[in-house]
Order: sequence, then C-alpha cells, then structure tokens
Amino acid sequence: MQASLSLPPAAPRSDPGPAVFRRSAFRFCGLRREALGLRSLRPAGSTRIFRSPARTPSRKTVTAVSGNGIGSLSKGFDYDLVIIGAGVGGHGAALHAVEKGLKTAIIEGDIVGGTCVNRGCVPSKALLAVSGRMRELQNEHHLNALGLQVSSPGYDRQGVADHANNLASKIRNNLTNSLKALGVDILTGVGTIADTQKVTYGKVGFPDTEITARDIIIATGSVPFVPTGIEVDGKTVFTSDHALKLEWVPEWIAIVGSGYIGLEFSDVYTALGSEVTFVEALDQLMPGFDPEIGKLAQRVLINPRKIDYHTGVFAKKITPAKDGKPVLIELIDAKTKEPKYTLEVDAALIATGRAPFTKGLGLENINVVTQRGFVPVNERMQVIDASGNLIPHLYCIGDANGKMMLAHAASAQGISVVEQIGGTDNVLNHLSIPAACFTHPEISMVGMTEPQAREKAQQEGFEVSVAKTSFKANTKALAENEGEGLAKLIYRPDTGEILGVHILGMHAADLIHEASNAIALGTRVQDIKFAVHAHPTLSEVLDELFKSAEVNTGVSPPSVNEPVTV
Repeated sequence: MQASLSLPPAAPRSDPGPAVFRRSAFRFCGLRREALGLRSLRPAGSTRIFRSPARTPSRKTVTAVSGNGIGSLSKGFDYDLVIIGAGVGGHGAALHAVEKGLKTAIIEGDIVGGTCVNRGCVPSKALLAVSGRMRELQNEHHLNALGLQVSSPGYDRQGVADHANNLASKIRNNLTNSLKALGVDILTGVGTIADTQKVTYGKVGFPDTEITARDIIIATGSVPFVPTGIEVDGKTVFTSDHALKLEWVPEWIAIVGSGYIGLEFSDVYTALGSEVTFVEALDQLMPGFDPEIGKLAQRVLINPRKIDYHTGVFAKKITPAKDGKPVLIELIDAKTKEPKYTLEVDAALIATGRAPFTKGLGLENINVVTQRGFVPVNERMQVIDASGNLIPHLYCIGDANGKMMLAHAASAQGISVVEQIGGTDNVLNHLSIPAACFTHPEISMVGMTEPQAREKAQQEGFEVSVAKTSFKANTKALAENEGEGLAKLIYRPDTGEILGVHILGMHAADLIHEASNAIALGTRVQDIKFAVHAHPTLSEVLDELFKSAEVNTGVSPPSVNEPVTV
C-alpha cells in the first residue's frame, strides 16, 4: 500500500564526504465495518456483505441476560470468556460479551485503555485540537477574510500537556467504570496462555493465578517500533509515547517516518513553533496514501509550513543530545546504503510504525509461532498453529494480529469474535473499515487506493473509473473559508461497486463514514446517489461525488417525476 508520488530528496553537497546540516545552513522547501451479523457471501476480494442467518452452533448458545454470567451454560470453566489486554479491542469485546450473557474477565498488566487511550489516539487528538486552534489564530489572512482581528496568539506548554493527560485519564476512568458496572472482572497482571482453555496471570515477583475459560481472546496490542541503530533516551530522541507528554517543544525536530503518526506530529509541532525535518525511507512522503491525495497533502500540509524532508534515506544511527552536543542523525541511501548526510537537530521523534506486543504470551505452549511478532489468524480471527491448524477456542484481535492496526478495527474484530462464540458466523470486511489522519485539514480513506484498485482490475478483468469533487464547490466549506480539499471515488462502472473513497479536507474524518457504511452494506453508486443530504452541509461533498459517477449497468435512473425510494 504505497503511493507512487515521487518527491526529490534534499540536495546533497557537492563535496564527496557526508554533509552535515546545521540549523544556520538549513533551507526550507517551498516556504472501517459493519452492523452486527453481516458476512460476505461473495467471492474473495468482494466487498458486498449480507445479513447472515445464525448457523447451528457446535455448542449451546448462551442466552443474553442481564448481569455478567447469569444463566451461562458453560460447565467446568471459571469464565465463558477471558480477554488478555484491556485496550479498545479488549474493551469492545468485553462489553459485547456481557451483552451476550457471557461471564467475562479481562486481564491487564498495565492500565485499562491500552495504547489508544493512554499513549495514542486520545492524547494525540487533544494535542491536535490545540494545534488546530493555534493554526486558526495564527492565520491572519484567513481571519481577516472572515472580518476577525486577533492579537498575537500564544500557548502554555504545561497547560496543553495537562489537557492531553486529563483527557486520557477521563476516558480511561470511563472505560474502567463501564467494565466494572457491567460486572466484568478486571484481573491485574501479565496474562500467559498455559493451554488452549487455560490462562495464568500475576504480577512480577508474585505467584501466578490460574483460571480456565471456554474461549480466550488475545488483545495485547502493540508498542512503538524502533529500528536498530537508534538510541532512545526519552528526552531528545523519543517515540510517540514520550512525545504525547509534551515535556518540551524543540526548536528543530526531525521526524523519522512520514506516515500517520509522523504527519500528525508535524501538524502539532509546527503549530507550536517548531521547525520539522522528515526522514523517509521510501522515495515519496506519506506512503500508503492514495497518490493523488498524497500529492495534494504535500501541497497543503508540507510545503507552506516550516517543514523540510529527505526521502529515500535510512536513519542508520541516531545519537541523543548530550554534553552540549545536538542530536546526531546519520543518514544513508536506502538502496545503496552509502552515507549521505548527517543532521544535527534539537530532537528526533521516531515514528517508524508499531510492533505487535506478543512476547511472553506463552504461545509456545500451544505450538504457535509468530510471524514478525504477529499472531497468525484466519479471517475469523482464529489463531493458527505452526502446523497450519486452527486452535479451538483461541482468537487474536487488533494490532497483535497485524491485519489492520487501528483501534476501531480491533474493537470490530472483538465484536465479530464474540458473535462467533455466540453461534453466529460473522466475518469482518476489512475493506469497509475507514482510517483517518487528523491533520488540519484532515485526511480519510476507506477501501483501496487507485493503484490497488487498478492492479485488482487487471488481475480480475474489469474496468475502474474515478470520480472527484472539490470542497471549493461546497457552500458550507466556503462559508468557513475552508475550500481547500478533494474527495475521490474509485468504483466499477459496470456494476457500481465502490472500491475506495479518499478525502482531504475539512472534517474528512467524519465524512468518510458514509462511504464506509456503503461498502459494508454492499450499497452501489447507482443507489447511494439518490440519498438526500442536508443543505448546506459538508456531507454534500460526497453527495456530489456519488452523483458525478457514471455507471453503465443498463438500468435507467428513475424519472425526476417518479417517486424514488432510498
């Protein structure tokens, strides 16, 4: 999933030795699925899904009743369901399990909420809320166009940090209270799988407690990935976990990696006054985004800001600042491995992705071998052992299985698993799960990028069409003086199947869900184009997008004088 946009790397010096870039010599460039009970009834790769009748379960289905475990039909087990990990995925699975009447326990070795609540989605959005407002207050031209005058804006760093920390604490307490209120047992300690239906847990230095469960879900999440050669001190060289504490705002910071995490932090740091340098191993910034959206994002989110970049290079070695010396970043060519530059900056944020947190789970006890740390699973999240066999009663959801490393994907997988445990054959359509980057403006997407869709079309022998609309034609966006943006639809003109939708613009993260639900429910372009949207709203961006698509199904659209059922 890589964009094909190619951007020129920062020009090296003409002398043969590696260049050293110092602040005084630095130049800036261009100063996701579904309603419950849905499964696929189409061939692999299809995105259409239908409601599935409940299959005849291989064991008795637990009757949903009030209270945790009252009326449970599991005999000889301590719990119907034990979940290892209390992040968003584990929390969502636990709530749904209680709704189904399952006696449920959740094991957490750290704190409830996992990465998303404590070190990811939640605190980062608090920082991005601040950066968005700072950006608005700093944009004098934009304010003047609205007739507004604002004196020089400023911020209190500790106050901003406290906002993020307080929000994380509030959400964490809400999750904990919701579990307790429903009767979910929260077991503190490190969970280890002793057998297919047996788990031990306990704190380090204390004896473990053994419990049994009819079914077990692994939901241990992930941790920041730090490549070899990078020394993290948590102060001048740090990961997103450290950055979210906002202990200081560096004057010049290098961000290694230009994906979701790096892009969002570039938005935060530049709004708070930092200068940013991206270090990207691939030949273009923002890999993974649709190329056309990535090109526009560079024009809107990179070029006008105090951001420079080096592409096609690896950070071979990063040394934290010490003894009055700056952070040193040794860059080598990603292909030839030859030395290229040395950067001297105030700080470095390592945003090179995340790695599954699966060590110490006891997977060797059940003959499971991880793949690059990920637990192998099938489309129903059932764990697969080293011989390729399904392990009964054992599932893995979220970042630990690597299918889609998004908090809401983990939650959806957990709900899907609980449905299966209850006797409903539920298969999650990952192509319908949306993703978003909360920059200003936002970026969102669901389904395939254009290159992915065209590759699939070539393999399967069908045509691909693309439709686009601009935010500049939307009344609400113009009223906000936020006309910069694009919505893009990728679809099959012969059937009207929606293959992907990508949006860059104001509130793109909210707008994407109409497209996500359309893919999840198998809604075709020729049907959704007759849906009614309130005027004037940003939703009309998608309304115009679907209306602009041309579908050749051989079915004429209804006359304007005929009633239309939506």
